[in-house]
Amino acid sequence: MKRSLRWFVSLSVLLPLGALAQPKKPLDHTVYDGWQSIGTKAISNNGQWAIYTITPQEGDATLVIRNLKNGQQLDVPRATAAVITEDSRFVVFTIKPFFKDVRQARIKKKKPDEMPKDSLGFIELGQTNITKVAAVKSFKTPEKGSGLLAYLIDKPKTDTAAAKGAKKPAPAKTDAPGKQGNTEEDADEDTPGGAGSAAAGDLVIHYLGSNKPQDTVKSVTSYTISKPGNKIVLVTNPPKKDSLARPGVWLWDVAGRKADTLSRGHGSFVQFVFDDKGQQVAYLGSRDSAKALQKFFSLYYYKPAQDSAHIVVTKSTTGIPQKWSVSEDGIPSFSKNGERLFFGTAPIQPPKDTTIVEFEVAKVDIWNYQDDYLQPMQLKNLDRDLKKSYAAVYFLQQNRMVQLSDQEMETFVIADEGNATYGLGTTDKGQRVALQWTGSTLKTAYAVNINTGERRLLVEKLDGNFFISPQGRFIYWFSQPSGKWFCYEITTAEVRDISAAIPTQITDEEMDMPDYPGPYGISGWLENDKYVYINDRYDIWQTDPTGKEAPVMITNGLGRKTKTVLRNVRLNREDRFFKPKQSLLLEAQSDSSKFGGFYSLKLNDKKGPQLIVMGPYSYQGTEKAKQADVYLFQRANYIESPDVFAGANIASAERISRINPQQKQYNWGTAELIKWDTYNGKTTEGILYKPEDFDPNKRYPVLIYFYEKLTDGLYTYQPPAPTPSRLNISFFVSRGYIVLAPDISYENGRPGKSAYDYIVSGAEALAKNPWIDRSNMGIQGQSWGGYQVCHLITATTLFKAAWAGAPVANMTSAYGGIRWESGMNRQFQYEHTQSRIGATLWEKPELYIENSPLFHLPKVTTPLAIMSNDADGAVPWYQGIEMFTGLRRLGKPVWLLNYNNEAHNLIQRQNRKDIQIREQQFFDHFLKGAPAPQWLSKGVPATEKGKNWGFDY
Repeated sequence: MKRSLRWFVSLSVLLPLGALAQPKKPLDHTVYDGWQSIGTKAISNNGQWAIYTITPQEGDATLVIRNLKNGQQLDVPRATAAVITEDSRFVVFTIKPFFKDVRQARIKKKKPDEMPKDSLGFIELGQTNITKVAAVKSFKTPEKGSGLLAYLIDKPKTDTAAAKGAKKPAPAKTDAPGKQGNTEEDADEDTPGGAGSAAAGDLVIHYLGSNKPQDTVKSVTSYTISKPGNKIVLVTNPPKKDSLARPGVWLWDVAGRKADTLSRGHGSFVQFVFDDKGQQVAYLGSRDSAKALQKFFSLYYYKPAQDSAHIVVTKSTTGIPQKWSVSEDGIPSFSKNGERLFFGTAPIQPPKDTTIVEFEVAKVDIWNYQDDYLQPMQLKNLDRDLKKSYAAVYFLQQNRMVQLSDQEMETFVIADEGNATYGLGTTDKGQRVALQWTGSTLKTAYAVNINTGERRLLVEKLDGNFFISPQGRFIYWFSQPSGKWFCYEITTAEVRDISAAIPTQITDEEMDMPDYPGPYGISGWLENDKYVYINDRYDIWQTDPTGKEAPVMITNGLGRKTKTVLRNVRLNREDRFFKPKQSLLLEAQSDSSKFGGFYSLKLNDKKGPQLIVMGPYSYQGTEKAKQADVYLFQRANYIESPDVFAGANIASAERISRINPQQKQYNWGTAELIKWDTYNGKTTEGILYKPEDFDPNKRYPVLIYFYEKLTDGLYTYQPPAPTPSRLNISFFVSRGYIVLAPDISYENGRPGKSAYDYIVSGAEALAKNPWIDRSNMGIQGQSWGGYQVCHLITATTLFKAAWAGAPVANMTSAYGGIRWESGMNRQFQYEHTQSRIGATLWEKPELYIENSPLFHLPKVTTPLAIMSNDADGAVPWYQGIEMFTGLRRLGKPVWLLNYNNEAHNLIQRQNRKDIQIREQQFFDHFLKGAPAPQWLSKGVPATEKGKNWGFDY
């Protein structure tokens, strides 16, 4: 073998370069499944290790574990959902079954219990031996601790198979009531239903990095680990035949390797939480039978030295509203100082009427003009509304509760991790009907005293949003009509306009919808709520919420001077505020070149931002090790896949992944920014994509893909993937098409004309190049882009073929339609947002007609393919039908694809693959002269549905 290899290398040196060079292949539909992306990734706290998953579009993923110091790495096939333990010593992960095995099981229609099972894997970093455990439902590690791994086996093991050192929970104690509340009554062992609703399995408690034998607790239905990893609360529900084990809630002490009783007996126990120290426990429980028509939950609380958990709040507790109860859907939480316990309450729902005979009663939705929300929206949110809970707090040392929110003020937000005296309450009650035509509601805000529940009215009927500062000193809001930020100081009750002294515009400078421009947002707050940092288009302003100091631009005007957007990167999700002299990492993108990069900025340093790197790339997913100055991120452009980089310096970081090496075999492409003058006298720009083997002496067919503004994606990687209906740019470019993606700005009231001004002018400007085949230009768009496609073919004959996904054809009928995915009426879109008419149908009917393609169909000469799906939740699918039937009546060439039970954007992969084949066949036929497949030339009759897809020529 060595001799043969040496001979081959020597021969290759002697051959002429042209004899070795092979033309690259065009992409085809077989490449999709194997094209890779980076899934989850993480960096260890000490900065020495990185993990990431390489995921094909269809198939088995691979977990990569890499030592950042020496470059050694370990690949773990089929591993996903990996976590690095807090002490940077272990990686724990799920091992999925083989993709082919799952596929075969689905083909054979196996039941869920018969499907291939996940396994668990874990490894000590620096070692090569992976410990694997079969049939594992789930695993957990502590958020702030180390040395502990708990996992739930998918099926209970027999007693003889229990791991060495297994311990059974001790029997519950039944001492007298304590000071914290009433000890629960002895449970009825025959109560139907288990101590939790999930199927039971064996919980294995493994002590990572220790010689301790692992422990096993049988018949566990749920488990929760405290943040420091010192305790585990678990629920058991053994089968009746197991006379030795008892159902209940148990508290496992990790150091002592033993369990204490929290609640014994059957019941429904949910929503377990610990305090930060892992000492106090709270949860919700009900002793009602599983068959009961109503279940009443109570709030349970445990602290060290108690013999068991006590019930501290029930539906009869002083402070809870009449005919209300503890909500099983409200997630409890302890305040940071451990003195308060927040939870949820809700009105008691009437029991189901068991006397109703389903087939004898009418099923009807009743729409009333006085309803807060339209019936479709109510039905869409029915499950959420039935589970709605309202904030309450229990004071652990005072044994009392306070109701904080209710149906008059539904939303409540804590501050300072629950330690603050005041919280923020908001409501839009009485303002919801207007949601139909505004798309948003006016809100009223209160400062709510957590100790008493007292509400202090702040602002009524604000068109904007409210927030509370990290430590609860201020409530602040943005007013859409005024375009300003306001701040309310809780101790002084003063309201201040905190953005008035900022000399630059802090709202969207490029707003082109008939509504108020929105803000550029807030970068964060300084510790102790001393300053709030407000963004303008490019820079960041340090603002004093007390109004004593003038705003200071901490980015020194660099952003606006260079037209570079600078935004803080939140490297640690746990950080609630900035600290004095903290170094911030600012993500940057140039408006002119579209280059991406980073700057560093030290607070209170007059030097301003310091360049780290800027270049022809996009960056995403930037992370930093907690205990080291080591970064992990992805970098990409149109040519380079978004690989993973790691290093102490972002500019010189090492590429540690190399996905999609097969790309080198294919004719790829290039992306560049071009500019032209539009018909309305403006200058715009777009992305021009060319094949890698571009030859200026050839003439290329053109596809134009558009939405609104796309040029910020100049350096975005475009993998060849079956898409939801948008243009598969890399695929078509590889196969010899030029693709243009223009930016569009819109004039209120004339979105159709705006699309014409920008798109057609771009096509004409492009056609001036000798390498453009002007006679073979096509357009493609999805959703709003689909509407623009339909409008353009009524306004020009320039395009030889057009493809519209989920388009609106008739604004007069779409105006009153429903967005079924949310249940909202579509009026707001036309009056205030994307559809940009800016008036009601009866105020300016002429604009609705002018901008509706349906009214101009006789002008159409361009063949049109429409995708319009019968489960579209955004655009009513009859819009596509109106376009199709109108053109069909006029004898125009038109086709409609309805993917059954599919959404606005295709979800099912088989449908995405199908539409990619049809898009290629459609454009190849009309723009390249390829034969027409059967579905285009003759159609596919319903009698052949599911047997013949019409792809054959």
